[in-house]
Amino acid sequence: MKKQNLLVLCVLLAVTAFFMVSCGQKEEAKVEKKAEVVAAKVYKMGLSLAITGPTSDAGDPYSKGVEDYFHYANDMKLLGKDKIECEIRDDQYKTDVTKRNFEDFISQGIIFYLNYSTGSTMALKKDFDEEKMPTIPASFHAGNLDGSSYIFLPIASYSAQAIGLAEYVVKNHQEDTPKVAMFIHPSAFGRGPVSDVEKAVAAGLKMEIVEVVEHGKDLDNTAMLKRLSSKGVQYVISQTIQSPVATMLKDADRLGLVAKTFGEKGKITFLGCHYTGGNDLVSLAGPAAENFFWTTSYIVTSEPGVGADAQRALAKKYGRDDKAANSHNYANGVMVAQVATEVILRAKAKGLEITKENLYAEMLAMNGMNAFYPVTTVGPVTYSPTDKAGVDTLQLYAVKNGTFKSVGAPFIPEYTGKIQ
Repeated sequence: MKKQNLLVLCVLLAVTAFFMVSCGQKEEAKVEKKAEVVAAKVYKMGLSLAITGPTSDAGDPYSKGVEDYFHYANDMKLLGKDKIECEIRDDQYKTDVTKRNFEDFISQGIIFYLNYSTGSTMALKKDFDEEKMPTIPASFHAGNLDGSSYIFLPIASYSAQAIGLAEYVVKNHQEDTPKVAMFIHPSAFGRGPVSDVEKAVAAGLKMEIVEVVEHGKDLDNTAMLKRLSSKGVQYVISQTIQSPVATMLKDADRLGLVAKTFGEKGKITFLGCHYTGGNDLVSLAGPAAENFFWTTSYIVTSEPGVGADAQRALAKKYGRDDKAANSHNYANGVMVAQVATEVILRAKAKGLEITKENLYAEMLAMNGMNAFYPVTTVGPVTYSPTDKAGVDTLQLYAVKNGTFKSVGAPFIPEYTGKIQ
């Protein structure tokens, strides 16, 4: 009997011990899981841009590029257990809406901000400084940087782009001083580069600016084109968006004014900065886009390469159509998200707390051996306390047989340094 009682007692003790160990293991698992949840952090960002309304042809693919890359960073665990949460809001290109969006993002505790238009970037410049918020806009207006410490352009400014196009004209024009007109958007976005191109001319760039045309909503540019032609203009440099350029090209084609070779006598060669070109321009202008020269710092998917493959693969992964997948503005959105992710990675690698102050410091240190090389651009992203324009390198492209093809090697405009 005693043996039976002892056996029962031993069994009870064993069961109790097993239960306690089992419970202990479960509790340990709960603690570990809880610790894991506590350790995982969410880094908040915000983007306000024109997904609809004016310039939505650029804003829509741009927003998709930002969204897709941040999803990719989270899905591939680029930040380990941590995640990026970027709220994207449509401001319809309205500065007052952008300002409200920014203020709301601030109340949510964002550590990095992505803005869009020139107008809102200029209007919120002081707000970015007051909040000490590192900000990358989609606007490349050089004036964004004047008097600002916290705005970083993703690529070379519109001014640098226009000067780069002007330099190409001067180097490749076969006769005397080339006569050039500028076709610009009637806003700070369009007007910004004009004075800088004029400064480059004053500094020794041998060309004549015959006329500066601020386009309206005209559907017919016949009178303007005939006037420019009568003045001997052989080159038009555009700084605006795709649709008015497409209208101008179709009118020029109808009038027989589009040059088939560079600087063809009696004809006009058309050139443009970032937002004037891309696949959307070819779709809008059709055959009239042939021989249009265009510059940007982004790769194009019409040329084979690692960057083009990566861009299309990302778009496919997140269910984007071909139009978005092949847009240089999709690449533009991907690239700014890459930079924002990269500075978090760099701060984490140093064991730093992820704050707007530390991310700002990482932005300023992105130069020299610490330059960032995304596959979305034709050159490295570099920033410093005295240089807040990211990719200084530009690539010239031209439409050949209906697609943009590179012309020469990537370059950095000479006169941008001479006029500073």
